[in-house]
Amino acid sequence: MSLFAELKRRNVIRMAGLYLVGAWLIVQVSSTVLPMFGAPDWLPRSVVVLLAVGFLPALVFSWVFEVTPEGIKRDADVDPAESIAPRNARRMDRTIMVVLALALAYFGFDKFVLAPRRDVALVAQTEQSTKAKVIAGRLAGDTRSIAVLPLANDSGDKDQQYFSDGLSEDLITALSQFAGLKVIGRNSAFQFRDSKDDSRTIGAKLGVTHLLEGSVRRARDVVRISAELVNTDDGSTQWSQRYDRPYKDLFALQDEIAQAVAGELKARLLEKGSAAAQSERPPSANLDAYNAYLQAWFFYSRRTDADLHKALEQFATATRIDPGYAHAWATASRAWTTLASSFLEGDAALAAYTQARTAADTALTLAPELAVAHIARGYVAQTADFDWRTAELEYRRAAQLAPEDGTAKFGLGYLRATLGQLEPAAALIGEALGTDPLHASWYRTHAGVLCALGQVDEAEAIIRKAIELQPGAAQYRQQLAVVAIVRGDSVAALSAAQQEPPGPWRDVAVAMALQIGADRAAADAALKDLAEKHARGSAYQIAESYALRNDAGHTFEWLDRAWSNRDPGIASLLYDPLILRYRSDPRFAAFCRKVGLPVPGEAVAAARPPSR
Repeated sequence: MSLFAELKRRNVIRMAGLYLVGAWLIVQVSSTVLPMFGAPDWLPRSVVVLLAVGFLPALVFSWVFEVTPEGIKRDADVDPAESIAPRNARRMDRTIMVVLALALAYFGFDKFVLAPRRDVALVAQTEQSTKAKVIAGRLAGDTRSIAVLPLANDSGDKDQQYFSDGLSEDLITALSQFAGLKVIGRNSAFQFRDSKDDSRTIGAKLGVTHLLEGSVRRARDVVRISAELVNTDDGSTQWSQRYDRPYKDLFALQDEIAQAVAGELKARLLEKGSAAAQSERPPSANLDAYNAYLQAWFFYSRRTDADLHKALEQFATATRIDPGYAHAWATASRAWTTLASSFLEGDAALAAYTQARTAADTALTLAPELAVAHIARGYVAQTADFDWRTAELEYRRAAQLAPEDGTAKFGLGYLRATLGQLEPAAALIGEALGTDPLHASWYRTHAGVLCALGQVDEAEAIIRKAIELQPGAAQYRQQLAVVAIVRGDSVAALSAAQQEPPGPWRDVAVAMALQIGADRAAADAALKDLAEKHARGSAYQIAESYALRNDAGHTFEWLDRAWSNRDPGIASLLYDPLILRYRSDPRFAAFCRKVGLPVPGEAVAAARPPSR
């Protein structure tokens, strides 16, 4: 008998096949299961080694021995007439098929279920590792980045919070005057008021190597400021100082702290001519005017109807005390524009926009090199006048005067989106967020741009970031509903809409979400209610709702009403996926021309103001 025939008779070949298939299955399962239980790295490798070592003994066993009804016997001792080797062969064949089927099933399960999950985990791990390397590289090489955390109010009087916040903001402005020093904006830095995070965590979230922390106490005419400079790498204090100064010396004290911090960071002063010095202080150095400005900014940063009115009262006080206070005039202009666009309608909104223009023009007359004055003028031109050309010129000038000011970059990015230039818009808004990475409302705009670019998953992640930063803010969950609408997910859209805080934006979100649902009666009722309650202030959003109903006639009718009302929503026309479904309609091109926007597909030399 040939060797091959003998190997076959003794089932050695079948043993080899069974062993190899079984060993492969064991290796695959163990490599998946063992790490789940925290097994050390050497254990799966040991399983492979043991199976490899056992292969030859298994073949020898099959050659030497045979399984009989009486037990295991040497092959030489078994009478050929009594041998059940053929029966064992059939059993081994069936076992091989079963094990092979299990192996194939596991192979499919691994390829189509486990592998994608491992890929996602690997990507996340790689991203985390990359971020860690970037942070490590930054900590090792870039020693000139800082965030000024809100100084604690140690006065015991909650009404003095505006004063400590104002000092923190002024230090941000002062430190921003140093070339080569990256200073995080107020919106992001102030997210960590009373934070329980350690300095390393805050530094990683803000992307800085240093934090300026401290406290403020004002008692009558004396101010005490304690400040310390913290290294976010190890939490060590690199510099600390306490100052007790008369209140009248406040500006000199701020300069002293800023110079000390900048010196410790080895940042050099701005060279002459590279940029204009920016300051929030009144030119007269009048502390009463400055105090009124600080209170005004405290209310303005809250962005509610009542707080904006309080802010405007304090801005008026500051400019009455010092009529040459350009920074107060400029910020008052932004407050008037925000109030008009977000909370006013009709004649009241028009009157507020007039106040905004006057305040911005006054600031520019007093301080032509003040970046915030150009930002204010660009803001009112973009929001009230739909004068895209002027807005762009003003934002560009602001960026030249204050290169590190993220507000100017965001303004330019938002304007690029308004003009339908979505990729440059996304890039500019991303740069702005680099200077103020926790600015929630900028994330909302960024999400809208990404959604228009078709990057729906990224848009959802971005808008959820905004919600995480400001859970109670309006419009964020409405934007999340729009993302779900673009996906065609009516359930998720309605769920997001119903979580929008009560108010007009919730009515808008619910009405829009219902338009893609199955309940037509509810959709009709919600849209009718929206038109009855908010026709003046939400004409553009009503047009979006009709667009979702594929009702082109009413869509363009309400767009015309939005234009008549000077609805700020028109600025989103060219990155609105709900309205852009009509981009091929001749009425869309006509509307774009009427409001001064470029027509998609047509080359234009520059943005132009709309015809009146």
